[in-house]
Amino acid sequence: MQSVAKMRTRHLGVLPKRGTMSVTSSDLTLEQLQAEIAAGRVDTVLVAATDMQGRLQGKRITGRFFIDEVMDNGTEGCNYLMAADVEMNTVDGYELTSWERGYGDLMFVPDYSTLRRIPWHPATVMVQCDLAFLDGSPLSVSPRQVLKAQLERLSTLGYAPIGATELEFALYNTGYREAMGNDYRNLVAASTYNIDYSLFGTGQVEGYLRRLRNEMDGAGLYTESAKGECNLGQLEVGFRYTDMLTTCDNHVVYKLGAKEIADQEGKSVTFMAKPNDREGSSCHIHMSLSDTNGTPVFPAGHGTEMSETMKHFVAGVVATQHDFTYLYAPNINSYKRFADGSFAPTAVGWGWDNRTCAVRIVGHGPALRFEQRVPGADANPYIATAALIAAGIHGIENKLELPEALEGNAYTQDVRSIPRRLHDSVAAFGSSDIARSAFGDEVVDHYTHAGKVEMAAFDAAVTDWEVRRGFERL
Repeated sequence: MQSVAKMRTRHLGVLPKRGTMSVTSSDLTLEQLQAEIAAGRVDTVLVAATDMQGRLQGKRITGRFFIDEVMDNGTEGCNYLMAADVEMNTVDGYELTSWERGYGDLMFVPDYSTLRRIPWHPATVMVQCDLAFLDGSPLSVSPRQVLKAQLERLSTLGYAPIGATELEFALYNTGYREAMGNDYRNLVAASTYNIDYSLFGTGQVEGYLRRLRNEMDGAGLYTESAKGECNLGQLEVGFRYTDMLTTCDNHVVYKLGAKEIADQEGKSVTFMAKPNDREGSSCHIHMSLSDTNGTPVFPAGHGTEMSETMKHFVAGVVATQHDFTYLYAPNINSYKRFADGSFAPTAVGWGWDNRTCAVRIVGHGPALRFEQRVPGADANPYIATAALIAAGIHGIENKLELPEALEGNAYTQDVRSIPRRLHDSVAAFGSSDIARSAFGDEVVDHYTHAGKVEMAAFDAAVTDWEVRRGFERL
């Protein structure tokens, strides 16, 4: 078995120098952590890895045991973590794990560049991990490894991606336990009307927002701002761009922290893509590329002219939109968000600063970038980002021509639509030669099966809509 020290490698893109504040997730060195534990200022280490649903899973390790055992050797966890559904049910049909295989262990391999304090829990730090087999070989289907594989492919072309995610959520004054007890009915939203950009509206929830902004800063994220959104209780906190692996690491910490802080405040938040009949919650992903010297390669000058590299990359994103939609929208509920005139895109295409398109080009000069608008708040950031990079590589390697920009309202134009049902997007991904070439059969088959599991669970459920519609009338 390889040592943890040899396995904990990380791809880091070179960032343009802007300002002096750190934009990496690491706010704590391993040596500092050892000193903090020895002094009694840290007593708990969260050892965490991201599952297929984009959630942090792991163990709460005592400080002493972390130093004595886990620091150099990692820790183990059941391999069903990479083969369970949203409700953590064991699921048949995966190559990785099954009752017949005995549900053995995987290794949690700490990546110490992710060490961070967790301010909303006393004396607590977190380290994020890669997952590996017991012989030390990486688990290719784990979300972080899926992304790292695409980062490595892009690196061989001489590029590193940088960017940020814009993640929306809905805040409720109803706590999680009360919400579950009421079967998630009659939830009290934290706002009573559309508070998009409203300072008065966000001022009414500033107690929670202030904790979220400042405690994310304390966890090593570079918080930029917070704002209201359209749906009742809907909010967004923005974070500064950095390399895409760190962006995804930060993203999952933010999701966990937003929920835990809300829980401590007697509230709840949801990252469902469509929690009710109003506007859905998105996860827009902004991305650009730099070369090995940290020089942006998307702009052709100081204005909005795109380089050939950017044109090919964006062309790849557009060309694979249909095949890769499942990786941006992995749940049944994801597709309820896609509706005309909703700010959630339906048209496959790109446009200049056009929020009706799936891909929006924004910025100028070094800030020139694209925004992928299809993912919802329920997207797994590692998988969605890996899809974008794989798409861009496809465009670069095949020198794809960028189609004409969509102008005006893309919702009403005669262009191809993204898949509008999970059934269709899973089928498109599973049968995609581009996907299998980029990710390999093992990854494609694993995540295609996850989609089939989600579909089967929904198809077997009797919904409130069916009961209300047919109980008396049929």
